[in-house]
Amino acid sequence: MTTEKKAELEKLSKDIRLDIIKTGYLSGIKGAHFGGCLSMAEILATLYCEFVNYNLNDLEHRDRVILSKGHAALALYCVLYEKGILTKEELDTFEQDGSELIAHSKRNLVKGQEFSGGSLSLGISHAVGVAYACKLKGLTNRIYVIVGDGELNEGLAWESLMFASHNKLNNLTVIIDHNHMQADGTVEEVMDTAPLNDKFTSFGFDTQEVDGHSVEDLHLALSNPSVTQPSAIIAETIKGKGVSFMENKAKWHHGDLNELRYNKALMELEGKGNG
Repeated sequence: MTTEKKAELEKLSKDIRLDIIKTGYLSGIKGAHFGGCLSMAEILATLYCEFVNYNLNDLEHRDRVILSKGHAALALYCVLYEKGILTKEELDTFEQDGSELIAHSKRNLVKGQEFSGGSLSLGISHAVGVAYACKLKGLTNRIYVIVGDGELNEGLAWESLMFASHNKLNNLTVIIDHNHMQADGTVEEVMDTAPLNDKFTSFGFDTQEVDGHSVEDLHLALSNPSVTQPSAIIAETIKGKGVSFMENKAKWHHGDLNELRYNKALMELEGKGNG
């Protein structure tokens, strides 16, 4: 990766985080799922800037990005805005009455939303089914599914992974946003799924572990999918990344911002201080 490309992806990650805070603040007391949105900025930036072919004039052959951790829809909306698929006016309607942009994304292909998320683990099974269908059709596109580590508590996730491995879905990449937190506490406390690498490998996936906040690591991992089996990327991340009072705090799985906290978050993300 060139120095220029790294800088571009890091800037996009920063812009996504700023968009998350600004848009979430506009939602008022309805709030947003800030923690799990902020943890996946680099994942989205790297995917959409470097790998995803989303041609609105050829939707059949498009790559798919399926957000299984559907509560992080705001982060998806923000990268779609940065890539010109959503307008600023549309983004600013997030969680407003009558808006199409709600807390859990609603399927709308022309607006880049592949899946109506919300019920955890259903996105994984949907992605596996889509990957299987695309293989049967002889398409050469790629299916990416972003999964929360907390949702791997669900049995359906592992049934879906078995199916993907059995059918050698080498067009599928599962990206785990491994921020170690969920709504009720740490993943280790609620339902410890470690060691994830061993589990995914034993389920027949070509598995890599990366720093989920390193665009270089993510780029390298995404550049080298297996040609014989499905791929898994375990991205080690920090919930609430970039905002000191949100980092590694389960209470910021979902919350709302007052003016003081909003300004503090902006200052930290813009690099103007963390006091």
